[in-house]
Amino acid sequence: MSEELNPETPETEEEPIKQRKNGLYPGVSDELAESMKSGWADTELHGLEPLAQAGHTARRREALSARFPGQRLVIPSGNLKTRSNDTEYAFRASTEYAYLTGDQTQDGVLVLEPADDGHLATVYLLPRSDRENGEFWLDGQGELWVGRRHSLTEAEQLLGIPAKDVRELPAALTRATGPVRNVRGHDAGIEAALTDKATAEGDDELRTYLSEARAVKDEFEIGELQKAVDATVHGFEDVVKVLDKAEATSERYIEGTFFLRARVEGNDIGYGSICAAGPHATTLHWVRNDGDVRSGDLLLLDAGVETHTLYTADVTRTLPINGRFTDLQRKIYDAVYESQEAGIAAVRPGAKYRDFHDASQHVLAEKLVEWGLVDGPVERVLELGLQRRWTLHGTGHMLGMDVHDCAAARREAYADGTLEPGMCLTVEPGLYFQADDLTVPEEYRGIGVRIEDDIVVTEDGNRNLSAGLPRRSEDVEAWMAATKQA
Repeated sequence: MSEELNPETPETEEEPIKQRKNGLYPGVSDELAESMKSGWADTELHGLEPLAQAGHTARRREALSARFPGQRLVIPSGNLKTRSNDTEYAFRASTEYAYLTGDQTQDGVLVLEPADDGHLATVYLLPRSDRENGEFWLDGQGELWVGRRHSLTEAEQLLGIPAKDVRELPAALTRATGPVRNVRGHDAGIEAALTDKATAEGDDELRTYLSEARAVKDEFEIGELQKAVDATVHGFEDVVKVLDKAEATSERYIEGTFFLRARVEGNDIGYGSICAAGPHATTLHWVRNDGDVRSGDLLLLDAGVETHTLYTADVTRTLPINGRFTDLQRKIYDAVYESQEAGIAAVRPGAKYRDFHDASQHVLAEKLVEWGLVDGPVERVLELGLQRRWTLHGTGHMLGMDVHDCAAARREAYADGTLEPGMCLTVEPGLYFQADDLTVPEEYRGIGVRIEDDIVVTEDGNRNLSAGLPRRSEDVEAWMAATKQA
């Protein structure tokens, strides 16, 4: 990685750079400074087509405007975050901003200004790097260092929103009057400009609205989720093909294999991949991925590709590393499969959100009683939550631009709500027998199984977006065998 130009350090000890007299470019010669100002071709792009989601983002802004009439609404994209010293984490725009604009650039801010008939939307962005003052090559975030940005005119064409220079926004917000709401936690500079203007309560209401607005997906969003799932299916196939190499290295070979697919077919992974082999499968969020991969053990792979529009899949399969389940592994796996089938069947419009969880948990409680791991009857087990020692987590969550989408929604609109067509959620029951759990027979210890699919609620029931990956134990074995031979 190249180091940024240090204006205080001469290029060589023998030939120190002549200091510019006016101090505008410390450590840069007059000749070089003048050279860098000129001789560049005009790269302005013309006739750009709007982003595919531009019509959808416009409708989302209209709904937002109707919800908060007469109030200034400020939704930031966010800023770069330092990883270490002078390197940053890869930037990911805030979900609220990307949902309303389609833009994913750092430091952007969407502002909805009150107008007589609603709001006027403006997106504030960093313009092209200034070549006259040397920003584009002397600034660490200049275009010579990190790549070309769209001009404000280009951004207007792509997003369908008037665009202005974001560097002018803090001062404008400081002078602004009237009620203001801001999505907090993304841009400290914007929050500072709104001190004594926005309230925590009002800002929370804005965030809650935007979280709940994402619950029902439009056709564009469902299409993006299907793309994410399809790419994820390819990633799982990739992993199966290299399990022998993973056995010779570690879980990180699996992680790296899936990540390659995510970067080739999408933008990134939607969350840290869980590549949990053997007893690591009993740790719900095992993302260290540094353990051994052994023949005879199970691999719990929980991973999802994020599309270029930031919609993510979230799929889990538990695979026998050598391609065949043992009798006990199959018994536990089939119990989880039966539980998931019951949960998926409960996903339909008009059903309570909790119904699929309750249906799945009932099956798992029955199995645990049947196996003699907990005393029945089943109703007693469920009432006391005794099955949770081995089921551990809820059976699913909303899915969308965030892997745990709609997280700021009110309880009555989410967990205590009702399913509607267009909602997308995961159904992911599991059984986890910890390696040190003395309450279960020794042969159970260290076995973890989860099966997870992405389900969209339809007008007459549901559709499994991830049906391209087999779920029955015998189908998993046949699929693995065929995939390895392909």
